[in-house]
Amino acid sequence: MLGPVLLAAARSDGIRRLVSSAPVTRPVVERFVPGERLDQAVATADRLTGDGLTVTFDHLGENVSDAAAALRARDAYLALADALAGAGRGDRVEMSVKLSAFGQALPGGHDIALRAVLPVVEAADRAGTTVTLDAEDHTTTESTLAVLAALRERFPATGVAVQAYLFRAEADCRALAASGARVRLVKGAYREPPTVAHQRRAAVDLAYVRCLRALMEGGAYAMVATHDPRLIAVAQSVARRAGLPGDGYEFQMLYGIRPQEQARLAALGHRVRVYVPYGTDWYGYFTRRLAERPANLAFFLRSLVSRR
Repeated sequence: MLGPVLLAAARSDGIRRLVSSAPVTRPVVERFVPGERLDQAVATADRLTGDGLTVTFDHLGENVSDAAAALRARDAYLALADALAGAGRGDRVEMSVKLSAFGQALPGGHDIALRAVLPVVEAADRAGTTVTLDAEDHTTTESTLAVLAALRERFPATGVAVQAYLFRAEADCRALAASGARVRLVKGAYREPPTVAHQRRAAVDLAYVRCLRALMEGGAYAMVATHDPRLIAVAQSVARRAGLPGDGYEFQMLYGIRPQEQARLAALGHRVRVYVPYGTDWYGYFTRRLAERPANLAFFLRSLVSRR
């Protein structure tokens, strides 16, 4: 029951102000968000890549309410691309973007988001890296896939995230696999109605496996985004049966969650990419991380108690 409550809290301005102002919050948030500034994020990426991992950056922000904010999101990513190009990090570090941060929810938002994200993808390409479009709530899926198709005409390495709990996910994975797309497969982190998404954990897990098979057997580059040991083992098995080479797929995990497992998989020769968020707009991201796993919430509550 706590998951839906926390996801509702992610949209509450009042709770946002309360949590953001609590003295104990910042040290706990740093477990999942290593910094608010670009230089802090880059330093974290350098540490992770030095340990044999790869990275994808997310400049935090979503659901902007005006065109000026969308341009600020674009400019933040352009600065990130410049930082990656200047230090030659492009082969180990890529970028993730939420199209709602680029104005997707505004009137005429599809075109606004496409115009704003295009220079970011161009800058990423010049830096020797690429961009993956994050998944958001189900109402954005059609627009996101259409933006992806437009971007891939010039930049075929552009990726996209698919949320396995959506009923449409398996069909989307088959279509993307047929085009050879890069696809990050996630379970899903938004509160979706039962008319569009599986609600039970077991059903979501089964849907994840079906999507995984569609991607790996269909020709996509699968980015297996999960911390679930069972699904990690399943992914390895499906990859073997599909005859994929070691560099034919990768695992992705969130910064601050199961770092020992990240290191273990990397030591086995797997490509492991760590999702590193940064920026001041961390509240929505943070509450979704709490909602996803009881262990995350327990960690936060223990910190509240221990610092009183």
